[in-house]
Amino acid sequence: MQRMIIMRYIKMNSTVKNYTALFLGVAALSTSAIFVKLSTAPSPVTAFYRLLFTALALLPFLLCSEKNRREFAAVDRRQVLSIVLSGFLLAVHYTMWFESLRFTSVSSSTVLVSMQPLFSLFWGFLFLKERVRPSALVGCLIAIAGSAVIGWGDFAISSKALLGDLLALSSAGVISLYFLIGQVTRKNTGVIVYSVLSYFSSAAFLLVYVLVSRNPFFDYPALTWCSFLGLAFISTIGGQFVFNLLLKDISATMVSMGILGEPVGTCILAFLILQETIAPRQFGGIVVIMSGLSLYFFYPLVKEHGCKDLRREDYG
Repeated sequence: MQRMIIMRYIKMNSTVKNYTALFLGVAALSTSAIFVKLSTAPSPVTAFYRLLFTALALLPFLLCSEKNRREFAAVDRRQVLSIVLSGFLLAVHYTMWFESLRFTSVSSSTVLVSMQPLFSLFWGFLFLKERVRPSALVGCLIAIAGSAVIGWGDFAISSKALLGDLLALSSAGVISLYFLIGQVTRKNTGVIVYSVLSYFSSAAFLLVYVLVSRNPFFDYPALTWCSFLGLAFISTIGGQFVFNLLLKDISATMVSMGILGEPVGTCILAFLILQETIAPRQFGGIVVIMSGLSLYFFYPLVKEHGCKDLRREDYG
């Protein structure tokens, strides 16, 4: 009995740590829209520098650590292909999402990209045979409905808007695959090795895209370069890198669900930094999102006084 209590305490403590790290990662990721808004560079250039600076910032941790160097030397061909594929998917996600913004509204695109937890649930069930808990599905749908409430007033109906919406929805499916591959690959690959290779490969793919689209790489104001650095060190290392770290212990679906909190953080930061007001519709959407996330994350902890079963697959 005492051993069971100790094991439950360890599981609870680990869950709290993972939730805290996920919350902080989402808070850091919420700065992305602020930095992008402050940048005057084209979107693909911004994405390229974001990933390039992130990879360069993490590279010393790979080169200066004997443990990480050994892990890098031990990476086999199959792992390399998986990591490069994840980098390609990340580049495709950015490309499709940014292209969608040329045809549809920012709010419409953001709402459709937020559908990624549904894709994660589907990919997880299809490829990993993960069990979907009913309350997890309900919480997911509620949180997505909250995102729709925030962007509902900006939906448009036209052939161009439809193309943009399809691109945004497709990018949601692509980024969910990126996290799924990360979940599988991270079981046998260190987070530094995985992230450095993934970000460098993604930056390489984006480099090709920027060259083909003939966007300029330089001649940007100082504020834009500061935005690039903010996206790399705060939004990506503080956000997406943390998600890569967590993928060894939690599912890609849980990470995708946590990211649904990004619009909440973005609205709050826009209010504090850019003096943008929070409209009643946005506030209502925030409440709905937080309700869905609370049901998804905390229902297993409070069911039958919490601690009875915290198996990973129960989270979908």
